[in-house]
Formats: sequence, structure tokens, C-alpha cells
Amino acid sequence: MWRTLALASAFFPGLFVLCIRLLRWADPGWSLKERILLSGRLVSTVQATMATVSGITVVLNCKDVVYDRHWLAVEYIWVVVPYMTYDIYVMYLCHWHKSRDRGVAEKKHSLASVQSFLLQERLMVTHHLFILVVLTPVAQHFRGELGDFFVGCIFIAELSTPFVSLGKILMQLKMQDTLLHKVNGILILVTFFLCRILLFPFMYAAYARQLYWFRLICRKAARLYGSSPADKTS
Repeated sequence: MWRTLALASAFFPGLFVLCIRLLRWADPGWSLKERILLSGRLVSTVQATMATVSGITVVLNCKDVVYDRHWLAVEYIWVVVPYMTYDIYVMYLCHWHKSRDRGVAEKKHSLASVQSFLLQERLMVTHHLFILVVLTPVAQHFRGELGDFFVGCIFIAELSTPFVSLGKILMQLKMQDTLLHKVNGILILVTFFLCRILLFPFMYAAYARQLYWFRLICRKAARLYGSSPADKTS
């Protein structure tokens, strides 16, 4: 746990800073705001890919959707926690640079700029805090040792994020009229439908297989205990 937290806490900010420096080397004409926006989207793509691969691994290795265990279902949560914390900070940086370009924010960070960020991005901040404060304790403690399969399914929901990030990157690079952008738009629709909408009926169907076996057990018990003593001895 602590090792994973420490590694993830260093990995995501470190990758973010590395991307900013590499982009400055690749194109010195880019502003700091442009490099921060692009770097944030690249790191988001990396995390989403890691989450998706982890989720697929967990799902494929959990045949029993209730009782089977896989170490990634527990361990990757400790990767998500530092990432969500880091991502709130990056969202604030992006908000501050955009506001400063519009002449709204001051040249230095202040309490007013933080309040403006929390007001404008309250839904995303609430989403991140909900994961940190509610979903993390549920996934790590309150569910006990049950349901790794469903944790893996939630990880797979990140599959659409790399395509969403790529779409924003292409728009930032002014490539929204290219074939790549159009194909990526189709991939966003497909992956979002599969992993953010169809995923939940899939989870219900997987759990329904447990209910099917439970129903068979109940029917057998009803025949066993519902029959008369004469039937049992005959």
C-alpha cells in the first residue's frame, strides 16, 4: 500500500513535469499554458490506459464475480488516490492560466483564484473528492473481500478517456478537420457507449449468473424440505 502510494505520488507529477519540459524542447514557441494543457491530457491518457489494462486483467481473472480475488483490484486503488489528488491541482493550474489569459485572474495565485476554480469546476472537483472520500474506503475496506470483478469493471470505464484526451489534443493542435479527428470522434462514441453505458448491464448480467445458481439451490431445498416424510422414505 505505502510503496504504491509513494510511487504513484512521484510518478504522475514527475511525468507531468517531464512532459512540460519535453514540449518546450520540441516547440519553444509554445506558451506555458499550452504546454500545461497538453501535458495534463497526456498524463490523463497514461493513467486511463493503466486503469483499463488493470480492469481487463481483473475481470478476466475473476470467474466468480463475487468471491474471486485479484491483487490489482486492491493495489490499483492506491494508484488512483494520488492521481486524483494530482489531477485536482492540474485542473486548477489550467483554470488559472486560462483565466489569466482572459484578464480575469491575477498574475499571482490567490485565495480568489482558488475560489473561482472551485466555483467553475465544482462538478469535476466533487467527482474527484467523491472518489477519494467515498469510493476509496468502500473499495478498500467496507466491501470486505468481495467483488473484485466489479472493481475491475469500474476501472475499464476509463477506456474512453484516452480518446477524449486525444480529441482535445487534436483541437489544441488545430487538427480538428483531419481524418484522425473524425475517426477519433467515432471511437469516443463507441468506447463511451461500451464502457460508460453498456458496462452496467454487463455487470448486472454477470451478477445474475450468481442469482441463477442461487435459484437452483432454492428449488432443490424446496423439494427436499417441502416433501412429506412418506415421500422421503418411499
